[in-house]
Amino acid sequence: MQLRSHGLKNVTDGTGLLFGADYNPEQWPEETWPEDIALMKRAGINIVTVGVFSWARLQPEEGQWNFGWLDRLLDLLADNGIRVCLATPTASPPPWLGHQHPDSLPTTADGTTLWYGSRNQFSPSSSAYRAAALAVTSRLAARYAAHPAVAMWHVGNELGQISYDDETAVAFRSWLLRRYGSLDAVNSAWGTAFWSQGYGSWEEILPPRAAPYMHNPTQVLDFHRFTSEALLELFVAERDVIRNHAEQPVTTNLMGFFRGADYFRFAQETDFIGNNHYVDPAEPQSWETAALTHDLCRGLAGGAPWMLMESATSAVSWRGHNVPKDPGALRVDSLAAVARGSDAVCYFQFRQSAFGAERFHSAMVPLAGADTRVFREVCTLGSDLQELRLLAGTPAHARIAVLFDWDSWWASESPDRPSNRLGVMDQMLAYYRPLLRRGHCVEVIHPSSRLGRYDLVLAPSLFLLTEKDAEALDAWVRAGGTAVVGPFSGVADANGHLRNGRHPAVLADLLGVTGEEWRPLASPVRLAFGQGVAMDAEALSWSEDLRIHSGSASPVASFAAGPLSDQPAVVRNNHGKGWSWYAGADLPEDAVDVVVEGALRDAGIASVVAGKLPADVELVQRGDYLFLLNHGDGSRHIELNQHMRANGPSIDMLTGTSHEAELTLPPYGVLVLKCGPTTQNPHSPQKNGN
Repeated sequence: MQLRSHGLKNVTDGTGLLFGADYNPEQWPEETWPEDIALMKRAGINIVTVGVFSWARLQPEEGQWNFGWLDRLLDLLADNGIRVCLATPTASPPPWLGHQHPDSLPTTADGTTLWYGSRNQFSPSSSAYRAAALAVTSRLAARYAAHPAVAMWHVGNELGQISYDDETAVAFRSWLLRRYGSLDAVNSAWGTAFWSQGYGSWEEILPPRAAPYMHNPTQVLDFHRFTSEALLELFVAERDVIRNHAEQPVTTNLMGFFRGADYFRFAQETDFIGNNHYVDPAEPQSWETAALTHDLCRGLAGGAPWMLMESATSAVSWRGHNVPKDPGALRVDSLAAVARGSDAVCYFQFRQSAFGAERFHSAMVPLAGADTRVFREVCTLGSDLQELRLLAGTPAHARIAVLFDWDSWWASESPDRPSNRLGVMDQMLAYYRPLLRRGHCVEVIHPSSRLGRYDLVLAPSLFLLTEKDAEALDAWVRAGGTAVVGPFSGVADANGHLRNGRHPAVLADLLGVTGEEWRPLASPVRLAFGQGVAMDAEALSWSEDLRIHSGSASPVASFAAGPLSDQPAVVRNNHGKGWSWYAGADLPEDAVDVVVEGALRDAGIASVVAGKLPADVELVQRGDYLFLLNHGDGSRHIELNQHMRANGPSIDMLTGTSHEAELTLPPYGVLVLKCGPTTQNPHSPQKNGN
């Protein structure tokens, strides 16, 4: 039995890094199972997720149960030393549930019922669905809690359903009552004095169903919050049923920057962080989004290791044009997750389906069998993970944080915003790339997180920011921290209401600058950089009418044309013992690089790289290991800094070869160098803070 308090570590302590896949043997004759087991052992697989989509097999009719096949499968896996992440099958209800209980089916905003014949066909607030889901979960937990194969539990799959039905409306009203306490408080929070929207009874309140024009933005924000909490309730209810029987850790598979649920809330309830991520081979720089997503997972985990629960060996089947991975990309994508703190590499799925809606999705074992490039690469990766097995449990320490908030994301991208060209994820990536190019380790955290262990904090896009979180950021900078704040931040309160006065009012003292108007641009406007920076750059789509109000603040860049000519566009401020930077424009890549480089200098954070990395090379330090990963199809040259030169040659843990500070990575090449624990940012001062 596992000790729940230890989470993922209690599993990896016995195995090292985890390697596996979703295993769906119900799709194949039972006679193939021994062959599957042999291939798993050949590849070095030590864990499989079982049962994700098996509800109809386990419970073919209401009141009828069929566990014999699962008994035999788990026994077979246990006999061969392969551990199991046992899933509750509640993401895909069987047809009989929707047929007998049509009220369990979800409804779209325009009133359309979404029927069975696919997956995810349930309303999170449906009492009929919840009762059925808890029944199958209870049966599984009671039967398999003590099974020697079961190492962990996996609730549902990619929880993200949404419904606008009448039962959801009742649940939404109950949630609002708990949040606000009274109907008057709801009317105040929603600003229903606008457009004659005042509610006189609870029964009048509905989810934001299809309407003639734009919805009340706070109603929509609260429905996002409610939907996220409804999904979390599903997880917690099943988790608690499992815990009544079992002591193994329980999690669910998140989906990175998924807009439908607040994963900071989920992180408070899971025993460890599990995530799915699928790199897009058609987008050469999609590895950057993967890196940012992995850093989110580590932030959700509080800096601890996490688990990559799903990824693809090659092509997926749900994009419009499904490009397969180049030879070598499988390995580099997977080891990139390990570099950023994952203690597991798992795929969807073990054996490619011959039928069903994902029959064209790649797998560890293609339909062509084991004598394939993909399976050979899987085996190579299995050997790599075995060489790195002792890395399990090792954190990837970060002294840089990026602030992100689902509430702010939901609120900022309301259709009534000044411009749709200032997307949250676009800004996140824009300010993250300069850190990637210098090989810095980052954690993505909530604005309410304690900041004391970081030296640099970036807030690329925080439209909604509470006064409490703004005050904490201010105090942290006063104590010696360095902050970078992106445009259109600190604008709204927790209800999405715009603050009175000059923006961003809650950050005015911190930034040393305030503004009176947001000015989306009809065309780019030239910027003039000062402080010895020679650069030809333009604000692309966004500008702000700013005024410096602090003697400690100075412009880094100003608008060089148009109505804001000679007014500040980027401002640096000495605030207490620390520094802040504010960008009142959407800056091009080179200009963002200047801002981030200046902030790194203010924070005293040096790079392990001499200069910057090539655009398709990733460098990450995890513990005493330095990962260098080439995501491109050409050779790349990297030069490490003087500190690395002084340490002498480093040993690649995958090959045993020795390497100097000047390195060449072959196409899709990977090096994992053994180095000292002080390699990352060796000359940066440590400081204390809140």
